[in-house]
Amino acid sequence: MLRNELTKADIVARYLPKKLIAVDQAEAFAPSNIALCKYWGKRQNELNLPVNSSLSVSLAHLGSHTQIRPATSGEDQVILNGQVLTADTPFAAKVISFVNLFRGQQNYPLIVDTRNNIPTAAGLASSASGFAALTLALNQYFQLALPDTVLSAFARMGSGSASRSVFTGFVEWRMGQQEDGMDSHAFPLDVSWPDLRVGLVKVSSAQKAVDSRAGMKRTVETSGLYQSWPAQAARDLETIHQALIDDDFSQLGATAEHNAMSMHATMIASWPPLLYWQAESVAAMQRVWALREAGVEVYFTMDAGPNLKLLFKAKDQLLLETEFPDLEVVAPFAEDSKTNLASESVNAAD
Repeated sequence: MLRNELTKADIVARYLPKKLIAVDQAEAFAPSNIALCKYWGKRQNELNLPVNSSLSVSLAHLGSHTQIRPATSGEDQVILNGQVLTADTPFAAKVISFVNLFRGQQNYPLIVDTRNNIPTAAGLASSASGFAALTLALNQYFQLALPDTVLSAFARMGSGSASRSVFTGFVEWRMGQQEDGMDSHAFPLDVSWPDLRVGLVKVSSAQKAVDSRAGMKRTVETSGLYQSWPAQAARDLETIHQALIDDDFSQLGATAEHNAMSMHATMIASWPPLLYWQAESVAAMQRVWALREAGVEVYFTMDAGPNLKLLFKAKDQLLLETEFPDLEVVAPFAEDSKTNLASESVNAAD
């Protein structure tokens, strides 16, 4: 808890009108994102404030679509991928808790209907896109017209990486310094790499045994290697920034891969050891290293899960699809990647 006893609800309430006015229906899409410089560890748990800044690239069409409409039954209802969830399921409880930040004590029972086109809780950041889409939809539903930076900060309260999923393309999330966390938000970078491809190597779609929140806590509390992580992340962020300026794919790919492996090293050094990899994960890593040794410029990154995300150029797509037959390829900059998704949210009442 913050020293001045501020809660998420206190902070959100500053930006809300005294009387909410809802529309008939609202919906929004937010993309998943893959961090090239990772966020791992919190300096403040209540508000999801990170120990380091991070930088990601969005996954274009892969993400979450959330629709909000009134619950005629008078009770909240949460639907995930077409399945109605009971109120005591972890996902439903998190969604309703987040919605409560916006409606407070006002009587607005809602149906929150979310569809993910990526595996949930399998290291492909569905929580990031989910809370970003929910934030954008709430902004529309209650006609709040909040600034982009505020929406990003609010999404971060649901899931840290959601701060980045409010935007598309290359996105940086600054750690911030303020006690209320409102300077800890993301913003899009004015850089476009149409040639960049991200390939998803799906080792497993099963739910993780240890979620990211618990994994971070274990790592911070028990890993002797973690003390060096914030400084390395800061250096890696600076290096990736320079790679983007210089249009240097080799530098970006190598730094992203090193950053990911360093993060996983801090997890493995936790106790009990935290290892998200599976045998197939290691085999995929070794295949990437062999391809690179053979002259194919491909790199990988991994979040808290067993799945790899390959970074490569368009010219190598056919070759990599041959090497990884089930590879799903995303072109993050195939369309205008700088559009703020808040402006794309659909108010179905219009």
